[in-house]
Amino acid sequence: QVQLVESGGGLVQAGGSLRLSCVASGVSFSDYHVGWFRQLPGKEREFVARTRRGGGPTDYADSVKGRFTISRDNAKNTVDLRCNSLKPDDTAVYYCAADFEFLRLDRGQARYWGQGTQVTVSS
Repeated sequence: QVQLVESGGGLVQAGGSLRLSCVASGVSFSDYHVGWFRQLPGKEREFVARTRRGGGPTDYADSVKGRFTISRDNAKNTVDLRCNSLKPDDTAVYYCAADFEFLRLDRGQARYWGQGTQVTVSS
């Protein structure tokens, strides 16, 4: 059974930092493209960042570029999202997603999703 579990969310003041982690069981992250998405209150889920299997470039949404960093540790089967200079607009539930096919991840239609972790940024 495949399971993705996110952690690291919480309440932080504007300008602060958080490190979100996603750990997988039942799959090896080294075989998967992995991404982070978020859902802001009252809005559709949106792409945040992604990392390709086998290395290669990472991608970021324009809204987080330069502030967020995605990284993977295949030995630990984890993908982290380092979030710096947080803004109130970053308040959302953050989800980890993984898929063997890049196109499905790119479309936000990944096969596997975590349950989400809440990030709240106060002004």
